[in-house]
Amino acid sequence: MKYEMVAGFETHIELATNTKIFCSCTTEFGADSNTHCCPICIGLPGTLPKLNRQAVKYAIMAGLATNCEIANISKMDRKNYCYPDLPKAYQISQYDKPLCEHGYVQLSNGKKIRLTRIHIEEDAGKLIHKRGDTYIDYNRGGVPLIEIVSEPDIRSVEEAKEYVEKLQQIMRYIGISDCKMQEGSMRCDVNISVRPVGSEQLGTRTEIKNMNSITFIGKAMEYEFGRQVDLIESGGKVEQQTLRYDDVTNTTSSMRGKEDANDYRYFRDPDLVTISVTDEEIDELRAKIPELPFQKQERYVSEMGLNEKDAQNIAKYRKIAEFFETASKGIKNPKTAANFIIGQIFRRLETESDKEEFNIAVTAEQLRELIELLDSGKIRNNLAKSTLEKMLDTGKSFSEFISESDLAGMDENTLNELCKKAVEANPKAVADYRNGKQKALKSIVGFVMKESRGRADAAAAEAKILELIG
Repeated sequence: MKYEMVAGFETHIELATNTKIFCSCTTEFGADSNTHCCPICIGLPGTLPKLNRQAVKYAIMAGLATNCEIANISKMDRKNYCYPDLPKAYQISQYDKPLCEHGYVQLSNGKKIRLTRIHIEEDAGKLIHKRGDTYIDYNRGGVPLIEIVSEPDIRSVEEAKEYVEKLQQIMRYIGISDCKMQEGSMRCDVNISVRPVGSEQLGTRTEIKNMNSITFIGKAMEYEFGRQVDLIESGGKVEQQTLRYDDVTNTTSSMRGKEDANDYRYFRDPDLVTISVTDEEIDELRAKIPELPFQKQERYVSEMGLNEKDAQNIAKYRKIAEFFETASKGIKNPKTAANFIIGQIFRRLETESDKEEFNIAVTAEQLRELIELLDSGKIRNNLAKSTLEKMLDTGKSFSEFISESDLAGMDENTLNELCKKAVEANPKAVADYRNGKQKALKSIVGFVMKESRGRADAAAAEAKILELIG
């Protein structure tokens, strides 16, 4: 029998507020343990929370960017459970009246992954396991989160990865979170079950908790799918439970039985007022939503002539997209700017984090000035490339590296002499070309371009060389 994967995600995203959701403690990452805490966020008796207004605004923006309906009236609830990283023995969250509902994220194949809800809540502390002991760092406790809950619409690992990547891109673009999974500011709980292909009935699900890597999400889902299929086919029964994933052994193991909503004994938090948001306030936040990456990608292809892959690579990162649009403004072919960015600048940005931060020495205006020289025919592509490398090294303008003689181009007599020199200096390449090796011609032309520091016209040089060698 063939089986089908059925998966849904609960994605927790830390919001980029300066202070925590119910107190004035900083949300800065990386401090010494338990230094960003106060009586409110560690739940001492007698303390009263006060809801962070900016967290509500960010959550609404997340909902608008993912096609959700925004509730004018919502409230905060207490989710009761006892765990060491939760000092109050309850988490303040939202239950039956969340802030955002009924949205979707559209995949590249056109499929819409439906979103049940987006709600705000507080993060818990962090458990640190060392040498057989467990320590608790409450710095993260009280950091504002949104939880994005999807319907079980995902049918493959590939769809899961794209869904998470798209959420990450959207939240970064609208500026509500850095979504750095390696720092825990974006974490996914994966709900997964299997069923016979063609069946409409959902199987018993398990939940893989706190996944903070897209690669590991894929591996964990593949393993758990196989485990459940093997269990069913051997006559066993899948139990509803919460799992952890071990990236060393590439296996999942049980943490505890999976809770249902009634296990948490939700009730309205008596210390927090009702959240009331007007249509006018929602419209103000809607106006702040920038053009999203998939929208930019479509425009880059249809209006600016980029191919799908280049458009995707540039639109993926907001800072790079803004740099590209400024650099390509008014130039003949925006693809020239895209080629410089993807070809040369990307080589200096090794990681996804590097590209997201996009700290380079050259401004978009400086790159545009260089491209304008290329468009005007004053310099050739090779010289433009070598000049850009020097600009990236130093942060200086092209004028520091291109002389007046470079801009003057090359007269015909000088080009002819260089071509003769190239033929004489490369007898083996000449012989190879005469023997039918077409690529040998490129090395002779390359000699001319190197000697001329990119000033020669490569097409004219090739024509003259062919004339000389017959």
